[in-house]
Amino acid sequence: MRKAFADAIVKYVASPQCVFLTGDLGFMALEGVRDAMQERFINAGVAEQNMVCVAAGLARTGLSPWVYSIAPFCYARPFEQIRNDVCFHGLSVRLVGNGGGYGYGVMGCTHHALEDYGVLLTLPGMRAFIPAFDCDLDPVIAQMHADRNGPAYLRLGRCELPSGYPAPRYAPWRRLSSGDGPVIVVVGPLAGNILSRVTSLDQALQPELWVATELPLRTTGVPADLLASLRRVRRLWVIEEHVAQGGFGQMLSSWLLEESIAVDEFRHLTAQGYPSHRFGSQAFHRAECGIDGDSIVRALTAEHYAMRNSCQ
Repeated sequence: MRKAFADAIVKYVASPQCVFLTGDLGFMALEGVRDAMQERFINAGVAEQNMVCVAAGLARTGLSPWVYSIAPFCYARPFEQIRNDVCFHGLSVRLVGNGGGYGYGVMGCTHHALEDYGVLLTLPGMRAFIPAFDCDLDPVIAQMHADRNGPAYLRLGRCELPSGYPAPRYAPWRRLSSGDGPVIVVVGPLAGNILSRVTSLDQALQPELWVATELPLRTTGVPADLLASLRRVRRLWVIEEHVAQGGFGQMLSSWLLEESIAVDEFRHLTAQGYPSHRFGSQAFHRAECGIDGDSIVRALTAEHYAMRNSCQ
């Protein structure tokens, strides 16, 4: 998504009040941003805590700073500065973490972001955007640029929209497919990987697949169509490339309890860390955790036949 991100930044953010800071990253990707913003493009070096402090100071003067790095270096290393300097003062700093989830693959746990939006959403005023497809970046960047009411975090991944599938118009919630199986809500780019597998299933097995891209829930609500489907099928699966603790599944299940919306089945499929104690590609880690498309198809098939046999 880096190219789509850079194109959107040039389109919306290359204005006199905007400043872009990078932690010595973005080569072969952000040159267009650098050329458009000139002296307002700052390579802050490998000094993420200082970079966030500088961004907070810029925001305090009325400027609109964007801070870019590999995801864990964007939220984990400078967490104290994000908490104390940005969020406690309600400053409009935009944090951009590239390679969310297992995106950096074999580079290992130091480069993986498995708890990023869960951690950041504990801070006052924070919002998180987890775009699913390249085409989401234009409206997301436009929205983040226009909203100057506090901090925000953008998690970038890899667009996995299936070939030939029409890119759905952006919204915080989108229904990607319909079927007679459970309602499945996926967070961000992982939805494309799952969509490419489940659409080949029979109608009886195919889930009603949704993708969510903005958090927390209080900022977007839950669509009436999704709630109607939940009341009908009473089966909900939530899938995310993020740990369970503090994840979207916990947020959604808590919301359903508060609204007295009951389901008969709830599954929360998440990043499990490193079960084999090995590092590999993003696809390897997803499969090991059972959150890739093939694993979801197997789980749907096994559950369908188990339910059918129990009724015989």
